Amino acid sequence: MRSMLFVPGDSDRKMRKASACGADALILDLEDSVALPKKPEARQIVARFLAEAPRGAGAPKLIVRINALDTGLTGDDLAAVMTGAPDAILLPKAGSGAEIQELDARIGVEEADADLPAGHTRIHALMTETAAGLLAAGSFSGKSGRLSALAWGAEDLAADIGASSNRNENGHYTDVFRLARSMTILAAANAGVDAIDTVFTDFRDMEGLDDECRAAVRDGFSGKMAIHPDQVSVINAAFTPAPEDVDRAVRILTLFSAAGPDAGVLSLDGKMIDRPHVRQAERVARRAGLDPDALPGSG
Repeated sequence: MRSMLFVPGDSDRKMRKASACGADALILDLEDSVALPKKPEARQIVARFLAEAPRGAGAPKLIVRINALDTGLTGDDLAAVMTGAPDAILLPKAGSGAEIQELDARIGVEEADADLPAGHTRIHALMTETAAGLLAAGSFSGKSGRLSALAWGAEDLAADIGASSNRNENGHYTDVFRLARSMTILAAANAGVDAIDTVFTDFRDMEGLDDECRAAVRDGFSGKMAIHPDQVSVINAAFTPAPEDVDRAVRILTLFSAAGPDAGVLSLDGKMIDRPHVRQAERVARRAGLDPDALPGSG
């Protein structure tokens, strides 16, 4: 997924409007954008939207950001929304891989109660919103087969460590936040999941957004979160690979699939390619909206 748009969970109107903005996924938010007294109502609004929203080709994936595990609100969030079969649950302020394991178990119970196939619901995690999560970056690997993306956040991390700002006078992230960004890429690669870039808060600065997107693509992020519908088209354009890159990725995947699971080093266009090239080709294919396992010659 290239673009993931946050939408307040207490506004059915905003969720329905966001469905048509072109985002690859909507993050239906039960956390920061919903005041505590309104959370019960927001759960019901999100549950109803999940039940009624179109699914499948052309429709955005539906991800629910629940409240953090230490808030005491997680159980009520999951009980309300899992009957609507969200595509994924986004865990904020994820402190370690152990929290991913706990969420996995909770989701499994709710899936069974809702008669959903086991493993249907994926997990995304915001892993740098606290110092603890950042310091535990290596622990997120291998804790759950549901985990499919790790994202980073700069705003909550600033509050957690007491920073007055996450950017310097030139508008660039300061060292702590650059570290958080880098650790997210490394942790995602270590876990074999997608790395998702944080939001760009100045939703009127499209040039700045594009610059940040291009840097994210260069450094290995698979997509970016958004806070405004107008940001979606810029993000999609930046994260959509060039046709020649897609063509090469498809050729690599087809070649290795035809060679069988024991294939090591092969040749393409006179150059040697190996398994790291396959992993990169899979990322390019997914960003292009292709399923690497459904390409010709796969399986």
